[in-house]
Amino acid sequence: MKILVLTNDLMERTVIQQVLQRNRHEIILAENSEIATQFLQQGEIRFIIADRATTDIDEKQFIKRVREARPPYYIYILLIATKVQDTDVTSPRTGADDYLHKPIVPIELKSRVHLGERILGLGDNLVEAKGDVENTAMFDPLTNALNQKAFLAISRGELERARRSQSSLSLIALDIDNFKSINERHGKEIGNDVLNVVSQSIREKSRPYDGVARYEDDLFLLVLPGVIGQDAEKIAERILKGIFNINISLLDGTAVNVNLSAGIASAMHITASTEIEMLIQRAREAVQQAKREGGNQVYTVFV
Repeated sequence: MKILVLTNDLMERTVIQQVLQRNRHEIILAENSEIATQFLQQGEIRFIIADRATTDIDEKQFIKRVREARPPYYIYILLIATKVQDTDVTSPRTGADDYLHKPIVPIELKSRVHLGERILGLGDNLVEAKGDVENTAMFDPLTNALNQKAFLAISRGELERARRSQSSLSLIALDIDNFKSINERHGKEIGNDVLNVVSQSIREKSRPYDGVARYEDDLFLLVLPGVIGQDAEKIAERILKGIFNINISLLDGTAVNVNLSAGIASAMHITASTEIEMLIQRAREAVQQAKREGGNQVYTVFV
């Protein structure tokens, strides 16, 4: 795979080159955003490693420009940073996909690059499946999220990859707290509109390659390979905050308040007996616990 490396730290660049060369990646070096953009315009680059501290990527809004260019394929960005900023995790559609703290530890860099490769592979599979939606029937016709069958197929594949690589995996269940009352008060048509808005918001606040599914009724699921504990909670909280900030109103101006609860099943190690159905059940139990504790919050269980 072609990997664009954007850094001016000689020692850092040497470490990155050694790690990537051992794993047979093609390395393209750039000293600033302008040169990096020229390489990107030539195509075929799917992965970027960029140093915030030693280059002009912040001043030139390089990552945002890469996202807004909307190439025909997804470009994964690993940002090297001394400290992750709040805006980095609140703007997933315009920010980096993953972060690596200084100083670079070779084994950690290798792991992050491997994870990025797997995520790009999953994203390519999803794009291919979406392009063939009429034949494969993988998407829910109402919300355009993955349907139950497609989610089970994709999440089982991610589980097997996590099992083989001995990596972590989390699953988030998201359920609308007051969906029954919305249907009873405003009717099914408005309820369907709410499902559409919620589905769109979940996709916007999650990473482009995350498997987002409408599993049944008002229950949505996300599978998060390589994510554990607090990192999964941050993603769930970002989604809940996004839903909370949405203004939904009827034609007469009546506000429709929508609250969401999240349950997370997080597995540090995938054993031979771990099955996706068990993780889904534990995530569903967790979201019900979040509702019992008042709703509009996140509850996590470790399995």
